[in-house]
Amino acid sequence: MSRRERWVAIVTLVLLQVFVAATGTYVVANDVSLNALTGESPRPIVSGKPPSVPVRTAGPVLVAGGNGPLPTKGTLTGRLAEALGDPALGSRVGASLIDARTGVALYGKSPDVGITPASTTKVVTGVAALASLGPDTRLTTRVVKGPTAASIVLVGGGDPTLAGPKPGKGTPYPKQASLGQLASRTATALKGMGLRNVRLSYDDSLFTGPRTGPGWKPGYVPEGSVAPVHALAMDEGRVSPDSGARVGDPARTAATAFAGLLRRQGVTVAGKIQPVKATSEVDELARVESAPVYALVERMLTLSDNDLAEALARHVAIKEGKGASFASVAPAVESVLRKLGLDQGVEVFDGSGLSIRNRISPVALARLVSLAAAPSNPRLHSAVSGMPVAGFTGTLQRRFTERGGHAGLGMVRAKTGTLNGVNTLAGVATTKEGRLLAFAFMADKVSASWGKAEVALDRLAAILADGT
Repeated sequence: MSRRERWVAIVTLVLLQVFVAATGTYVVANDVSLNALTGESPRPIVSGKPPSVPVRTAGPVLVAGGNGPLPTKGTLTGRLAEALGDPALGSRVGASLIDARTGVALYGKSPDVGITPASTTKVVTGVAALASLGPDTRLTTRVVKGPTAASIVLVGGGDPTLAGPKPGKGTPYPKQASLGQLASRTATALKGMGLRNVRLSYDDSLFTGPRTGPGWKPGYVPEGSVAPVHALAMDEGRVSPDSGARVGDPARTAATAFAGLLRRQGVTVAGKIQPVKATSEVDELARVESAPVYALVERMLTLSDNDLAEALARHVAIKEGKGASFASVAPAVESVLRKLGLDQGVEVFDGSGLSIRNRISPVALARLVSLAAAPSNPRLHSAVSGMPVAGFTGTLQRRFTERGGHAGLGMVRAKTGTLNGVNTLAGVATTKEGRLLAFAFMADKVSASWGKAEVALDRLAAILADGT
């Protein structure tokens, strides 16, 4: 799907939501990088060539988005304060509300206290990826010549969305690069060289360090919440596209699958498949590229995709010159946010939010959302357009249905966060008067009452949409 087609689809979805639920929001995307705004010399793109995409002038899809009057502050403050006292939210609750149009803080409860963010960490990761890598960068998986005439190396480019040989159900967004296509292109190149029998190795060295993050619970990989982080993986390290189970070694699994695909193309793969480090001065035989970063960020936020979040965080670390391990993520994210003027109140140890060591203050999270929503920052807009729509998409598809939450249906776009004892929600709400508000509601000492804290958070966001 082209960006123009995608744009038409988004506008259509928004207008449909207006018809069904009297909603208003704006969703835009563009391709201006952080380097272009800061005047810094750009570093080489670590993951492939960006496509040629026309630049569009950013602007709201719906005229009312962000331009209506502010809600009455006294009434709004009272309603929020009462709702934040819901026992379902536990003993530590933080909140921040910002007018997205002006950046003015409208309300706060312990706004500067660092709280475990869970998956709302992905808002930070998304903004950092869009700002550092640029919205139109693509992640590249390659095949290059090996050390001998009849050898080749499969080189992982840190694209966990790379599709394996087994098709999954439905048509995922965005369109994925595939091992099958890479095998076809590789076979064509080999046959053109007169080769039909090769030795295959694989290079998984782009990402370094431990494969699981600091502060991750041991059960995350076995239960299927995330795969071990590798630069070479297919189907996000899953046993099959629609399975929750993960393989133990995603890189070797992908290389073995690639060998089978080559055989289907009439190329015999001889010998044992081994990991190697491809030299920098090699001839490329074939490549496939992921969807652009803006679409990957949207997918990450809509689906709360842990594997994609970790990959994007690593690419940010590489682009910022900080390394390629989990230890590189924190200084890289801090570097990007500092350039944006929003590095205070954010301490992260991974990209997905699975780490229980992460701490983000509500005001820092709300400011990031507000920054991404601003018309002056078109390169960051996918961090908002990717957020689930209340009652319609992603992790909010079945929420905002309880009493007190209905006002938020279609009027709220937000990222959810859930860990044991942690429930968070951060995003934007359009009031019934058409004003866009950025918010973060966070609780990390929640008692074991499944679903009740989520309902309480939905009611808070619905109060904003009600706008009185």
